[in-house]
Amino acid sequence: MRNKCFMAGVCGVVAALALPAARLNAQDDAHKLTAMDEFNIQTATDPQISPDGKKIIYVRRFADAMTDRRYSNLWIINADGGDHRALTTGNRSDSSPRWSPDMTRIAYVSDADGRAQIYVRWMDTGQTARITNLDQAPDAIEWSPDGRMISFSALAPGKGPHIAELPSPPSGAKWADPATVYDRLVYRFNGTGYLKPGYSQVFVVSADGGAARQVTTGDFPNGGSVFGPNRAVWTPDGKYLLVSANRHAESEHVFMDTEVYEFSVADGAVRALTNRKGPDNAPAISPDGKMIAYTGFDDRFQGHQTTKLYLMNRDGTGPHSLTDKLDRDAQGPQWASDGSGVYFQFDEQGDTKIGFAGKDGSFKKIADHVASATSAYGGGSFSVSKTGAIAFTSGTADSPGDIAILSGGTMRVLTSVNKELLAQKKSGAVEELWWESSKDKRKIEGWMIKPPDFDASKKYPLILEIHGGPFADYGDRFDFEKQVWAAMGYVVLYTNPRGSTSYGEEFANLIHHAYPGDDFHDMNSGVDAAIAKGYVDTNHLYVTGGSGGGVLSCWMIEHTDRFRAASILYPVINWYSFVLTSDIPWTIQYWFPGNPWDNTDHYAQRSLTNLVGKVKTPSLLMTGEADYRTPISEAEQFYEALRWLNVDAVLVRVPEEPHGIGRRPSHHVTKMLYIVGWFEKHKS
Repeated sequence: MRNKCFMAGVCGVVAALALPAARLNAQDDAHKLTAMDEFNIQTATDPQISPDGKKIIYVRRFADAMTDRRYSNLWIINADGGDHRALTTGNRSDSSPRWSPDMTRIAYVSDADGRAQIYVRWMDTGQTARITNLDQAPDAIEWSPDGRMISFSALAPGKGPHIAELPSPPSGAKWADPATVYDRLVYRFNGTGYLKPGYSQVFVVSADGGAARQVTTGDFPNGGSVFGPNRAVWTPDGKYLLVSANRHAESEHVFMDTEVYEFSVADGAVRALTNRKGPDNAPAISPDGKMIAYTGFDDRFQGHQTTKLYLMNRDGTGPHSLTDKLDRDAQGPQWASDGSGVYFQFDEQGDTKIGFAGKDGSFKKIADHVASATSAYGGGSFSVSKTGAIAFTSGTADSPGDIAILSGGTMRVLTSVNKELLAQKKSGAVEELWWESSKDKRKIEGWMIKPPDFDASKKYPLILEIHGGPFADYGDRFDFEKQVWAAMGYVVLYTNPRGSTSYGEEFANLIHHAYPGDDFHDMNSGVDAAIAKGYVDTNHLYVTGGSGGGVLSCWMIEHTDRFRAASILYPVINWYSFVLTSDIPWTIQYWFPGNPWDNTDHYAQRSLTNLVGKVKTPSLLMTGEADYRTPISEAEQFYEALRWLNVDAVLVRVPEEPHGIGRRPSHHVTKMLYIVGWFEKHKS
C-alpha cells in the first residue's frame, strides 16, 4: 500500500479523488498543454556574457520522467545567434558558469562525479578539470581579477552543543541513531532540512586546483545565510573580497541587519564598510575600484520596505541612495564598464525590468520582460560585458523565457528553447485587467488566461488563483500551472491585491499588521470584473492558492460562499503556532506588533481558525511533509476543524516535499491535477 501511494505521487489522500483525476487525463487533447508537459518544458537561466560581448553561456534546466528528477546543463551561443550548442549534457546538475577574465576558461559547479564540485573548462579545447574535492557543496563562485584564483562559499562544519558523554554500544550491538541537539533559533530550513552545525564561510582555491583556503572566520554566516550564499566580490587589485554578512552578536534576532564587509585575501582581516540598522546587500565595486554600489534600506520593521540602490566610496564614506524617486525594489547591481553608473533589476506593475542609475542620480529604463520561469512570479537575470552589451532572460505570457541580448540599443532574442513544444501545444491567451476595489476604489491589476479554444459565446468555470508572499507580485509571465488549467477548460484569474509588490511601498503596506484583511475586497471585485466579461459561469467559481495564497484562499471562503470548492495549498492557519514552528521566526518583528504571548488577541483575530465556523465550502488541504516554511501542522489544523464541522474536506500529504511542492516533477504533476480534480468532483 505504501509503494502504491508513492507511485501515485501522494500518500494519505482519499480514493474519491482518483476518478475525477482520471477523467481529466482522458479529456486531454493533443494540441493542448497537459500536466505531463512538466517533462517537456525547459527554462533558460543565468546568462553570462563574455567580457568581449561575443558569446553567452547559460544554464538550461529540465526534468526527466524516468528518474523523476530535475537537472541542468550548460549551453553556449554567439551574440549573433550562431553556433548554439551544449557544453555539458546528461542527467546532472551544472550551474553557475563564470568566464575567466581572459575568456580562455569558464568555471562552474557540477555534480557530474556524484557531488557538487568546482570545475574549470578550457574553451579552446573543451578539456575539463575538477579543481576541488570538497566535503561541503561550493556555491557563489567568482574569478579573481588575474584569473589565478576562484572564490566560493561553503559550509565550514562545526561542533554541535555538547550535553553529556554517552556510552558506546556493546561489541556487535546495533543501537538506534543518536539524538541530535540544536541550540540556534533557526535549526531547520525549508528545502535544506535540519541544519548541520557550522557556518557558511568564504574560501579561495587556485584555478589550477589544490586545497581550498578559508578566508573568513568566526561564528558568523560570512559566506551566506540559510536563504542562500553570499557571492564575494573581488576588488580590482585582487587584495580584498567584499561580502554582505550579518556579523552582529545579536544576528539571530536581527536577521535583516547585514553590513558590507571587506576581507583581506591574504590574512582574513575584516573591516565593516557600512553600519546602519537594516540590510546592506549585493555589493558591486566600480571598475576603477573607487566606489561600491549595494542595495538595502533603513529598517523600520514594516511588512515591506522598498529596497534602494546605494552608492558609497571605497572606504565606506558618503553613502547615498540613487533610487529615492523610483519607489521600486532595486536588485542585482552591476556596474557599467565605463564606471558611469549601475545596472539593476526592478519590478514595475508585475513586470521585471532592467534599469540604469547614473552616478549623477539620473535614471533610465533599459529593458522590459526580464523573466525565465514557469510561474507568473517570474524571475530573471542579466549580465553586462565590457563592451556594454547586456545578456538577459526574456520571457512573456506566451513564452517561459529565452536568452536575449541588448547591444547598441537593439534587443534580439537569441534562443527558442520551447519552440517545438509551444508550436504543437497551443497556450491560452492572456488578458490584462484593471478594476476598482469595492473597499476603497483603489485600482487593482490582474490577468486572465482563457482556454486555448476559447469561444466568447460560451460560459466557462473560473479559478481564482492567489499568489503567496504576501509581499510578491504576479505578472504577464508564462505560468505553466495556469496554462494547464486553462487547457482543461477553465478561465484562470490571478491578481495583485493590496500587499503586492511592484506598485510602491504604500500599496504593499496597506496590509501591514492587517493581513489577511481588505485584500478580500480586491480579489472579490476582481472576480466580479471577470464575470462582467460575459463568459464566466457564475455557478462554477473556484479558488486556490499556495502559502500566502493558501491563507487568502481560506480567507475568501470565510467571507463568501460564492466559490463551489477550494484547493488550499501549504497555508498558514494559526499565526501563533506559525511564528514558533516556521523557519522564518523574524516575521514576529515585521508582520506583528510584538510577541504572540503579549498580543494573543491580535494573533487570534488574524488567524484563519477565528472564522472557520463560517466555512461551508468543500476544501482540499495540501502540504509537503518536508515543508518547514508553513509546516504541515498548519494545514492539519484547518482540515480537522472543517471535518469537525462536517464540512466536506480532504487532506493531502506529499512525501519529501518542501514548500511549493515541486522538488519532484511527479509531485508537481500531482499538485496541478489534484487542484482541478477537486473542482471537477464538485461541479455537480
